[in-house]
Amino acid sequence: MENSFLKLFLLIYPFLVYPQYETQQFELISDSDGIEIRYYPPSMMIKHNGNNGFRNLFGYISGKNDLKKKISMTTPVHMTQNKMGSSMEFVLPKKFNLENAPKPNNSKLELYQSKAEYFASIKYGGYSNLEKENIFTRELITKLKNKNILINGVPKVLIYNSPYRFINRTNEILIPIIYDK
Repeated sequence: MENSFLKLFLLIYPFLVYPQYETQQFELISDSDGIEIRYYPPSMMIKHNGNNGFRNLFGYISGKNDLKKKISMTTPVHMTQNKMGSSMEFVLPKKFNLENAPKPNNSKLELYQSKAEYFASIKYGGYSNLEKENIFTRELITKLKNKNILINGVPKVLIYNSPYRFINRTNEILIPIIYDK
């Protein structure tokens, strides 16, 4: 009996401790060789280029916007590194569009609707770091080249969990691709 209780507790513990967030929607096109091909429809995004991205983005969803409206946190958080530096983006809940999304008060933030696009994805666990990001980016690029799938942009790191979640963490590398059905 005690063992059954422990198993049940361990099963529901993550749902008690870690809140569930709305996750950006996509259509899974294929899943093979450890990579997924996905179609992402347009989503409302809020973006910060440079340092202190999380603080500024969190301020926006906490009500520092033209409507003083609090916005629910969603997953994943998108992060990009390129020649211009780094950026961090939050996906807004799907109820928002160009007409009803609050405008940022912070001039360092950009509100926009992403374009519909195909991506390739590879998952990894634990806390993300530059070494893991490089390893999985190289692996994904190699697999795409082996499948003759053309890359159409720079990789993004997707983080699905808060920093306070210690187990069962999910991260992904996402690369835009040219995909013909």
